[in-house]
Amino acid sequence: MKTTIDIADALLQDAKRVAAREGVTVRALVEQGLRRVLDERKRAKPGFKLRKAAFKGRGLQPGIAGDFERLRELAYEGRGS
Repeated sequence: MKTTIDIADALLQDAKRVAAREGVTVRALVEQGLRRVLDERKRAKPGFKLRKAAFKGRGLQPGIAGDFERLRELAYEGRGS
């Protein structure tokens, strides 16, 4: 696919020198650089990961399962009106 990008003059001149020295095109250098950056970002760790906070148990007590209203009442019992 063909596209146009703006590159700082000094960076482009450096890229042209490296490409000529290595016998490759500037396009090849740009593609190589993009692949490297994209691969690094795929491997990067996410900034925050919520730890697993599950515990062993038998689930909700009898009479609570499926009754959200009752569960909410118990959760807020004694906490105001």
